[in-house]
Amino acid sequence: MISFSALKKKLKPDQDKLAIIPPFAWLVLFLLLPFFIVLKISFAESSFGIPPYTPLLEFKEGVIRLAMHLEGYILIFTDGLFIHAYLNSLKMAAITTLICILIGYPMAYYIARSEPKMRNLLLLLVILPFWTSLLLRVYAWIGILRNEGLLNNFLMWLGIIDTPIEIYRTDIAVYIGLVYTYLPFFILPLYTNLLKLDQRLLDAASDLGAKPLSTFWNVTLPLSMPGVISGAMLVFIPSVGEYVIPELLGGTDTYMIGRVMWDQYFTDANWPVAAAVAVCMILLLLVPLVIYQRNQAKLMKEGA
Repeated sequence: MISFSALKKKLKPDQDKLAIIPPFAWLVLFLLLPFFIVLKISFAESSFGIPPYTPLLEFKEGVIRLAMHLEGYILIFTDGLFIHAYLNSLKMAAITTLICILIGYPMAYYIARSEPKMRNLLLLLVILPFWTSLLLRVYAWIGILRNEGLLNNFLMWLGIIDTPIEIYRTDIAVYIGLVYTYLPFFILPLYTNLLKLDQRLLDAASDLGAKPLSTFWNVTLPLSMPGVISGAMLVFIPSVGEYVIPELLGGTDTYMIGRVMWDQYFTDANWPVAAAVAVCMILLLLVPLVIYQRNQAKLMKEGA
């Protein structure tokens, strides 16, 4: 006769397999299915009508025809506008990530080393901007950075400058908006990593005569690298495809791939080219996504 505990152990693997079904179904429904729809559109040809592209499969006179058009991909790799947009997006995302690391690491370190009550307050201040719409926050930066805005008026009132500084509608304004928006995405995972840091390692380094700077460089920084990588990927990946911030704060020469994609979809109504741009951007981000996934797997393994 099989005992209840033995039956429970026998059924547990099946239960574990069933638990995987919901997340996989979610990924298929909201990630893979939309991606394949976009991929299908990228091989179509632009046309007038609804939808504004030709079908890939066509049944005519008893013959099934598969027509895959590569004009969108050819245009991306031959037109300087698209190449410039991709390279500029990568450059701006990389610089934004670097600035977030330089600003966010000291902030995350200070929060992790603060007293519990102060730590909760500081975390609240980091999370607080998420309580307001991103669009409203970007519009607030417009009021701060434009020529007659708050920043220029304040600097002129102090006598530091005589004429307004041109910040609004420049790349500098875009960097400010990107760093302001994505800085919390870097701080939070790094803070979690620093909070889990074994204090005994720091005490041991201090007992062995290491100075605070040496302890940080040889112990804290290497152990916090998984948090740095996770935060950097959470900043870099969405920054590459950002549309709202470059559109509202950037100038007419601020080309990022999100703006180019929007123009192809809604201004030129060229869905196949826009879909090809999206597919290439996804493929471009696969490398940092793989790095992020491996880093998360490493963190989970260390936590176990």
